Amino acid sequence: MPGTPPARRTVLRAAALVPAAGLGLAACSTGGDGNRSAPREPVDLGAADEVPVGSSKLYTAENVVVSRIADDEYKAFSTICTHARCPIRKLRGAKLTCQCHGSEFDARSGEVLREPAVSPLKELPVKVEGGKIVAGPGA
Repeated sequence: MPGTPPARRTVLRAAALVPAAGLGLAACSTGGDGNRSAPREPVDLGAADEVPVGSSKLYTAENVVVSRIADDEYKAFSTICTHARCPIRKLRGAKLTCQCHGSEFDARSGEVLREPAVSPLKELPVKVEGGKIVAGPGA
C-alpha cells in the first residue's frame, strides 16, 4: 500500500542494523597514522650494525623492514600490506603482522605466511654506505 507508514517492526529492525554496519566498516578501516606508501627515494635508516646478522629491524616511520641475511647481505621490503595497504607496525623475530586484517609476512623474503594477503611485500633496493643502511628507489 503506497503511502502507508512502515510497520514499527521494520523501523526497529533497520535501526538495529545501522550500528552493525558501522562495526563492519570499522573492522575494515586501516587505523594507524595513514602513511600508506613505501619510500619514493633513498632513505637513511641508521647504522648498519643496528641490524645483527640473522635478524630484522622494522622502521615504522619509513614503512621499511630490513633483514641482515649475512655479514654483507641485506634485504629490504616495503611494510605496506599488499592486502589493504595498511602500514605494518608489528615485527616479532622475522614475522611481520598487519594489524588491520592479520596478514603475516616473512621479513627476510617478503613472502606471505598468512592470508588474507596473497602477494608478497615489495622488495626495495638496499645498500650500506658509510656504515649506514640506505633503502628505497635509487639506493
